[in-house]
Amino acid sequence: MSTTSLPTPAHAAELRSALLAAGFTADGLLDLLGAPAYAALARSETVPALRATRAGGDGPLASLVRLFLLQQPVPYAHAERALPVEAALADGWLRRDGDELRATVDVRPYGGPDGEDWFIVSDLGCAVGGAGGIGSREEGVVLGVGGASTTLAGITVRTPVGSALDVGTGSGIQALHAAQHATRVTATDVNPRALEFTRLTLALSGAQQAELLTGSLFEPVGAATYDLIVSNPPFVISPGARLTYRDGGMGGDDLCRTLVQQAGDRLNPGGYAQFLGNWQHVEGEDWRDRLRSWVPRGCDAWIVQRDVQDVTQYAELWLRDAGDHRTDPAEYARRYEEWLDEFEARGTKSVGFGWITLRRTDAAEPSIVIEEWPHTVEQPLGDAVLAHFARQDYLREHDDAALLEAHFVLAAEVVQEQVGAPGAEDPEHVVLRQNRGMMRATKVDTVGAGFAGVCDGSLSAGRILDAIAQLMQEDAVVLRDRTPEAIRMLVEQGFLEPVARPAQ
Repeated sequence: MSTTSLPTPAHAAELRSALLAAGFTADGLLDLLGAPAYAALARSETVPALRATRAGGDGPLASLVRLFLLQQPVPYAHAERALPVEAALADGWLRRDGDELRATVDVRPYGGPDGEDWFIVSDLGCAVGGAGGIGSREEGVVLGVGGASTTLAGITVRTPVGSALDVGTGSGIQALHAAQHATRVTATDVNPRALEFTRLTLALSGAQQAELLTGSLFEPVGAATYDLIVSNPPFVISPGARLTYRDGGMGGDDLCRTLVQQAGDRLNPGGYAQFLGNWQHVEGEDWRDRLRSWVPRGCDAWIVQRDVQDVTQYAELWLRDAGDHRTDPAEYARRYEEWLDEFEARGTKSVGFGWITLRRTDAAEPSIVIEEWPHTVEQPLGDAVLAHFARQDYLREHDDAALLEAHFVLAAEVVQEQVGAPGAEDPEHVVLRQNRGMMRATKVDTVGAGFAGVCDGSLSAGRILDAIAQLMQEDAVVLRDRTPEAIRMLVEQGFLEPVARPAQ
C-alpha cells in the first residue's frame, strides 16, 4: 500500500477561495480547454488539454490545470499568481523542485447538482478512465471521479435525512453529495488513506465534515442505523484482492451479496440503501433468482441490470483498468488465465452490472422488482426512484376492483407512437414512450392506447372501459375483467399516474 504522506486541510478554505477566484471550476475548465479537450481529460487523455493550456499562457487557470490535473511542473512565480503558495507548501498540497512546484495530489473540479463548485481529491494519475488504465497498480491507490461514481450519485434519493452512511467512500464523492441533504454523514473505508482523501475532498469543497471510520462493510458502525446508505463498493469479481479500490477480497460476488443482505438491519423505517454491483450469471441458474435471494427481509427492492459481459470481455476490461496490458505479454497472459480459471471454477458464464435499491418497509408482502434495462436513461434518477416505490405502495394497496374505481392521468412526458406501413388504415401496433427518467417504451393494444389517451383524471378507469366497450361493441364485463392487469403494468412503469378522485 502506498505510504505517501497526504496534505492536511489546515488552509483548505484559503486554498478553495484561490481556486474559485482563478476560475478553476468545471465551467472554467470547459471555457479554457474547449469541449473536445475537456471531454478527453475526462477519459484521462491529457495531450489536448496540454495544448490548450500552452495556448492559455501562464495565467492562473492554466497554471492550476497543469499543476493539479496534468501533473506538470509549474514555475514558482506562475503558481504564486494563482495560489497561496507558502500555505499550500506547508500543508503538503505542493512540493518544491528547484524553481518549480509540483502537485502532490490530483485536485479535480466537480460540478454539484445545483451548480455547486466542488473539488475531488485523489492520488496523482489515478483519474478513472483512459486507454492506459489508472496508471498505478499500488494496492492502496485512491481513485477520483469515474462513471460509476457519477451514476450512483445520479440515482441516489436526495430527500432531506437525519443520517447517511457511505460504505467504501474512496475519495468521498458520495459523502460529499450526502452532506448537502443529511444532517449527519458517516463514511467508512477499509483503506485509511481513502478516509484522509475524503476529509480533503469535503474540506476543499466547503462541505460539512463526516464521521470517518476505518473497516470493512458495516463492521465500523456496529448496530447504528441510517436513513440513507450508499455504496460504490469494490465489486469487481476477480481472482484475489490485488487492488483495494476495486477487488473486494471475497469469492465471486459474495461482497455485493453480503453488502445487500446486511443493509436491511442498518436502515431506519422508510430508509433507502442504494448500491452499484456486479453479479455472476451461473450456468443453470436464473440471475434474477440469484439477486432475489440477496434481498433482506423487511425491504422492498428495485434491481436494474444495465449491462452484461461475457467472462472474456469482463477480464479484459479490468486487466486494462489496472494497466496490465502494458506489462510483459507473458505476465498479462498469466493474469488473464487466472481470471478465466476463477470463472470456470465457479461456473460463471457472464457478469451483470447494475443498480440495487432497497427501501425498509416491513410490509407483509414486499415488492421486489428485478429487471434488465440496458437502454438510455435520463439522469439524475433520484426522483424516479422515489416515484417507483410510491407506485409500488399504491399497487400493493389497490386490488383490481379498486383500480377500476381509481382515476388516472397520462404522465406528462409520455408520447404515443403509431407503427405500421405508410398509408395503412390502422397501425400494426401502438407504442407509449417516456421522454424522461427511465425513458421506457411499451406496446399497447387498441384498448390500451384508447384508455391511456383519454385518462385525464375526470373519469374512473371502469367508466372509461365501459365507454371503450360500447365503441368497440365488446362485452363491458369481459373488458373490465381482462384490463386491470394492463392498467397495473402501466402504473408500475410510470405511464399512468393515480390522481385524487374529483369532488362529487
